[in-house]
Amino acid sequence: MRLSYIHKFSGVLFIIVLFASGCKKSKHEPVVRKETSRVESLPFFNDPAFTPHWLTPDSKETIDFHSIPDFSLINQDGDTVTQQTFANKIYITDFFFTTCPGICPRMTDNMIKLQEEFKNDEDILLLSHSVTPSFDSVPVLKEYAITKGVISNKWHLVTGDRDEIYDLGRNHYFVEEDLGKEKDENDFLHTENFLLIDDKNHIRGIYNGLNKTSIAQLIIDVKALKSEL
Repeated sequence: MRLSYIHKFSGVLFIIVLFASGCKKSKHEPVVRKETSRVESLPFFNDPAFTPHWLTPDSKETIDFHSIPDFSLINQDGDTVTQQTFANKIYITDFFFTTCPGICPRMTDNMIKLQEEFKNDEDILLLSHSVTPSFDSVPVLKEYAITKGVISNKWHLVTGDRDEIYDLGRNHYFVEEDLGKEKDENDFLHTENFLLIDDKNHIRGIYNGLNKTSIAQLIIDVKALKSEL
């Protein structure tokens, strides 16, 4: 009788141990993390409030939806940069200036990380606009590019007409966060935001260029956006 009880107890104990060992991962077993975007398809944006519009990519609705207009600026190599430079490309853009002592160095560091992440992907480009174009001449941008390890034709640092750059930033990319505050041509444009632009020049995401988590999400979203190409 006692022996039968022991056998039953041993059987139960064996099942418990087997179940526990099956649930516990080996410390040497790699943990697989699936990198996915937050949503099946990234939204579209057309206003400073960044209200998401859930449109089907390449649908009729997107044809007349807000997009970045054509522009003509000059990069660190003295080449003219227009929307044609980014034709059929995805690009990440921001606004900076070379003498910025505050947020710009950290933003540039994160742009360098993005450059490294996508350096072998011809479909992904970077675009940084100088908000002090009168100082950030082509030679100044070139020196800055060399210092930071900027890859030509992958990451464009651009200068040009101040009014054009500020109009792009405020009225088309919507990079500033102080909604409702009137601005004139003398107000300085300064923002830590990165924008994700698709191959049809639509805004598909806004990210804090100082935040590691936001940059990580940007990388994931770029890869998701590539599925639309």
